[in-house]
Amino acid sequence: MADLSNLAGLVSEPSGEIDSSVSSVSNRSLRLAEKEKRKGVADPFGLAVKYLSQVEAGTVVRGNDELERNMVRVETVALSKGLPPEVITMLLDLALSLNAGTANCTRVLKFLLPATVVPQEAIVKGVSWLCVGKMPMNAQVLFVRWVLTVFDLIDCKDDLRSIYGFIFSFVTEENLFPFICHLLYLLTMWEHVHSYRVRKLLDIQAKMGRQPFLTQLLALYKVFRPDLVTLSLPSRARVKNWPSIPPLSSAFDSNSNKKVFRLQELRSFKELLENIHNIELPAQMGSLLGSALALHYLDCVQDESAFLRLNFWLGHSLQEEFLLCPVDGSSDNTSEACRFLSTILFTQQFLQEGFSSTESFLYKFLSVWDGCLLRPQILDLLSDIPLMPSFYMHKLLFEPLKQLYFTSTVFFKCSVIECLNSMLVKWLTWHSVSASEGGLDISLNSNSTITMTLSGFMDSVMELVRFVGLLASEGLRLENCHVLLLNQTLAFYETVCDMFLKYSLPLIIMPPAGVFYPALFATDSISVDRLGYIMFRYRKNLTLAKKQEQQREQTFHISRNTYKEFNRNLQAMVNSMWNSWWCIPGSDIEIDKDLIALSKVAEPWCRFDLIHHPALFSYAIEFHQRCWPERKNVDLGSIKTGKYWNWYMEFLFNQGFDGLNNFIQTNTGHGSSIFNVVAQ
Repeated sequence: MADLSNLAGLVSEPSGEIDSSVSSVSNRSLRLAEKEKRKGVADPFGLAVKYLSQVEAGTVVRGNDELERNMVRVETVALSKGLPPEVITMLLDLALSLNAGTANCTRVLKFLLPATVVPQEAIVKGVSWLCVGKMPMNAQVLFVRWVLTVFDLIDCKDDLRSIYGFIFSFVTEENLFPFICHLLYLLTMWEHVHSYRVRKLLDIQAKMGRQPFLTQLLALYKVFRPDLVTLSLPSRARVKNWPSIPPLSSAFDSNSNKKVFRLQELRSFKELLENIHNIELPAQMGSLLGSALALHYLDCVQDESAFLRLNFWLGHSLQEEFLLCPVDGSSDNTSEACRFLSTILFTQQFLQEGFSSTESFLYKFLSVWDGCLLRPQILDLLSDIPLMPSFYMHKLLFEPLKQLYFTSTVFFKCSVIECLNSMLVKWLTWHSVSASEGGLDISLNSNSTITMTLSGFMDSVMELVRFVGLLASEGLRLENCHVLLLNQTLAFYETVCDMFLKYSLPLIIMPPAGVFYPALFATDSISVDRLGYIMFRYRKNLTLAKKQEQQREQTFHISRNTYKEFNRNLQAMVNSMWNSWWCIPGSDIEIDKDLIALSKVAEPWCRFDLIHHPALFSYAIEFHQRCWPERKNVDLGSIKTGKYWNWYMEFLFNQGFDGLNNFIQTNTGHGSSIFNVVAQ
């Protein structure tokens, strides 16, 4: 019995432990339940999400305080922190199903801000609700616009592209059409372009006319299938708070089998080269403008569809901001606009190519521009305009510029001449590269099929040079030969005089009399020296052209009138500065002797030689004082006697007048009064 009692005692001990364990588990469950209860009270957002997920069709909306209270809780979190993916899916389904009413549908779509990514299945289900046709039109438009806004945040787009046909079916909806075209533009791949879709879009275009969004979608179709889209499309895209250029983010398909590399993850050019075949372009092409590595990628791949998409984004942004909602002139808006245009300018200079959308915008903007707003940026962009046929230049460029030029200050006139000089240099540089490659037909743009013959190119350059000659001549007359305007003009003709030798363009155009003579009789020495350099370079170009023509090494012919103009200018310059014959019978500067007598100027024939010329007079006085410091009376005529003349010439050229030095040594035989005229 003792053994049994002992056994019973042994058995009773574990029984007590079991009771204790059960009690402990029970207490733990109570604690967890209490914790969950407290957590629910402390997490109103979670309770609100749970409530909204249980809202069914037929729920009373008007006067439903509980629905409104939970909607406000979710809206507050959405606007402050954004919503997680699963909540995005639930709320989108709630809104588009209209379970919470039509008013709450649009309300939810307006605060549906993702914290991270947007699940693809949410968008696909949303499209299915769109196909049902229950939603009012304003809600349908808002949904498609929301998809466009968050497009870059969609985690994967494979399934979305698989329902391309369903999305395409909405092109017949007039209110949805612009936004559906934009969405299709982002989703389109080669396999989506079929003849029946092209025909449908062309039918719509025949009814609606050339709408920008439709034209761009057709242009993208033509990139993928040029055999299907035979319609001739304009090369220039027709196109607010500033587009703050969007941050760089790739349209990354996380669930796709294809290996892709995020553009924002690029840290070096080496990484770009290693992953260049795995990079996917972003949906918002404007984000490329903020990244040098992304621009390197764009330049390397030469993807025509990428340039087309970037052009579309730029055209839309520029038109809406500048043409539809002009800058109000406040400092904040002006600085934002300045940064935006400077970024576009940097991109064009980086790619060494202008965008057709920027060019199209500039032609429209010139007609409403006051010449002051964002002047440096506008003129810099204007200088990047690519070559165009001469018959377009007058209407699109010359006429609006002429109106601004003649009604603005001298400083604006200087800026315009500088801009056109920069434009000419870029055209000539581009031609010299094309000529070195042996091409006679010149492509106007690397992404354009339009070409121009050499004769067409020369016509355009000639029109530009003549236009600047007109602006400069009239501008100098109106501004009383202002020294800044004169020097900007001479800088332009420093480019023009070397077009044959420096840029291999068989074209030589002399400056008009309204430019040549103000420079010859200028009161500042820099202008006179620059004119000397220009005439020296004209002689070099004409001499080589004549030599090649005589040796039959070229197919072009320099006009005899060009030689006559040069020789007439050369004769006037040498006679006035070297031979003291400033009135040449039969020339442009012949003045009646009786009129000269009325001026009562002593020895007027020598007033523009190298000693008495207004631009050089101070140097002659300084030389005289150095040679004859004891003299009280100044006799400048003594400079021309004996060795003093050679000393004066050396003194003058040591002042940095290299242009005059080259001109005089080339055309006067080093001291002889006989000058050389280029053979005609």
